[in-house]
Amino acid sequence: MSHIEESIELDVPVRAAYNQWTQFEDFPHFMDGVERVDQVTDASTHWVTKIAGVEREFDADITEQIPDERIAWTSVSGPKQAGVVTFHHLGADRSKVMLQMEYAPEAFAEAVGDTLGLVRRKTKGDLERFKTFIESRGAETGAWRGEV
Repeated sequence: MSHIEESIELDVPVRAAYNQWTQFEDFPHFMDGVERVDQVTDASTHWVTKIAGVEREFDADITEQIPDERIAWTSVSGPKQAGVVTFHHLGADRSKVMLQMEYAPEAFAEAVGDTLGLVRRKTKGDLERFKTFIESRGAETGAWRGEV
């Protein structure tokens, strides 16, 4: 299993960061390679990804969810992965999102990409796009989803 740990500070309240992160259907807006995420039940999601021309579908279960603090998941089909995202209050309009994930590369090309740090860079890029996505939403509306 490979392990990734990345974090990013945001200019939004912790509640806004948590509320946006739990809008799984919005993931394609900031996660590179994510084509679609469907929330099947309160505790399960179905993912469609396309990375380097390879399309994959898998299901993941939410194993822990504490509002404004953390959300954890594990895959139940497809690529083996599990992780947790934690949300940290830094001030009235500042927060930090930390992502920790373990995964098992499935194919030779994925193992090579993992060795070269491609997955870590992709994850860091996803968090940077999340920052842009959520901060621009607040700037456009004057409030963040769930914050009115």
